[in-house]
Amino acid sequence: MASDISLEDVHRELGQVMHPAINRSLVELGMIKDIALEHGVVKLTLALPVLNIPASIKYYLANSIRTAVTKLGVEVEVETTEMNEEERYNFLAMEQENWKGPA
Repeated sequence: MASDISLEDVHRELGQVMHPAINRSLVELGMIKDIALEHGVVKLTLALPVLNIPASIKYYLANSIRTAVTKLGVEVEVETTEMNEEERYNFLAMEQENWKGPA
């Protein structure tokens, strides 16, 4: 099955991963970057507004990504990075507009 999937399939699955406290997907929030699919492995970067968020939140977000994408029959490698100033500004604007609180 893994050989039949495309980056489009991966993008579709990632588009369904919602932020737990903001009524937007991680893709819409600009939190998923650098998506690559090679030999049945999806590699991507999870961009966080700040790196010092609690480990439990980092784990939750990365695990949500892995759960969505592994349904396609591939392995998933998630790296983390910090958003740049423009990405953080856009994220915080969407957070303010779409805040729903913890799940």
